[in-house]
Amino acid sequence: MGTIKAVDDLSISIKESQIFGLVGESGCGKSTVGRTILRFWELTSGRIIFKNRDITDVDKKSLKKLKSEMQMIFQDPSASLNPRMRIGTSIERAMKIHTSYNGSDRREKIVALLKKMGLQPEHYNRYPHELSGGQQQRVGIARALAVEPSFIVLDEATSALDVSVQAQILNLLKVLQRDLKLTYLFISHNLSVIDHFCSHIAVMYAGKIVEIADRDTLFKSPKHPYTQSLLSSIPEIGRQKEGSRVVLKGEVPSPENPPAGCRFHPRCFKMSGKCKLEEPQMIEVEKGHLLACHLVDLK
Repeated sequence: MGTIKAVDDLSISIKESQIFGLVGESGCGKSTVGRTILRFWELTSGRIIFKNRDITDVDKKSLKKLKSEMQMIFQDPSASLNPRMRIGTSIERAMKIHTSYNGSDRREKIVALLKKMGLQPEHYNRYPHELSGGQQQRVGIARALAVEPSFIVLDEATSALDVSVQAQILNLLKVLQRDLKLTYLFISHNLSVIDHFCSHIAVMYAGKIVEIADRDTLFKSPKHPYTQSLLSSIPEIGRQKEGSRVVLKGEVPSPENPPAGCRFHPRCFKMSGKCKLEEPQMIEVEKGHLLACHLVDLK
């Protein structure tokens, strides 16, 4: 078996208080990026810089402190909560590890957090199975905020919820981000949600970033063929033009045996001979708009 690289040669920069979106098909490496940034998984090469500090190889004591500054909200709220633990106990456990609050202060803060999440004080003593999916995710958000982080990775945090509940959770997250000056890495495959929620977006394909831009630029003027195909797949009311969608053929390549040259070229509708032979480098096509595609050279 050859070497498998879930993520390869990736570089992103997230500014403080920014909501940065990471979008791509399932299996492209989005969750790997988020979990690696938080040091759930170790890098084989490269660096992670957090608040101007290299945290790639920090010791266990320093890493424990970092965990309170960097938190994650997971895709499946029911799976991320201990079914045998009451809601209050689950949130308090994180506070015992990462904060200096005493018992009474912890309970007071947890009740205040539950109210902030739109829950009631009585939810403190309930078990996860007694809550709806939306309520469970609110608890997951409260647990992440209980240790007072500044950076949160949201890994498909709304994809397991009903559409109406998704909107409520997204609006809640936006309010929290604004009030607490949080920085988000929002991972999703849903472009409509990305458009609504994020200010800057990176598009990922087969373990590599292919395009980075602010939301308005990316949705109005996508440059990479893969980005164009993703945007064309967004449902639109009243769409009637024949051929307005870009339908990709083939499958996402295996990370065990990625194609030579551009990884997207076997499925690309604008592919040239150069794409088969040479891997494109990320360049800035305009201020803040980065692209990895030979079409830039070919005009």
